[in-house]
Amino acid sequence: MEQTASVNQVQFSEGAMAEIRRYLSHYPADRQKSAILPILHIAQAEFGGWVSPEVMDKVAEILNIQPIEVYEVATFYTMFNLKPVGKHVLEVCRTGPCMLRGSDQLIEHLENRLGCKVGETSADGNFTLKTVECLASCGTGPMLQVREQFYEDLNPARADQMLEDLKALTVRKPWEENY
Repeated sequence: MEQTASVNQVQFSEGAMAEIRRYLSHYPADRQKSAILPILHIAQAEFGGWVSPEVMDKVAEILNIQPIEVYEVATFYTMFNLKPVGKHVLEVCRTGPCMLRGSDQLIEHLENRLGCKVGETSADGNFTLKTVECLASCGTGPMLQVREQFYEDLNPARADQMLEDLKALTVRKPWEENY
């Protein structure tokens, strides 16, 4: 596989590499491509919440596959960010049940509060606002997800409190101490 100089500059931390090796150990040597999803998640967490082409190239190098194979996966799944994002990515469910329970009003409130539209990042760099398909919480909408945390039954006051709580949150990577 051909490498570019930028791939050589992308380096995972030792903690992230240990986590990558742990995932790779679950697959036979000739089937390590199967670890592409968890390794992309590690890469996204390691490099500021998004995966650049250089990071995807590094993932391809680690898995000993062609870069296009990583690009195909990263561009297919909406859980991977392909451009820089804020410290917290707010993924608001926009499907029917949440819409019936007020997701459109929640999105409008968040846009006004954050000063950015869906697909944009707030000026302070803290929040990126996205809409996503069903997050499987139809009875408790409107709702949104930030990393692995669901925030359900949101109204403007609860959304504002969530934003304040998130601003104060220290985000750690799962492989770091004190996670």
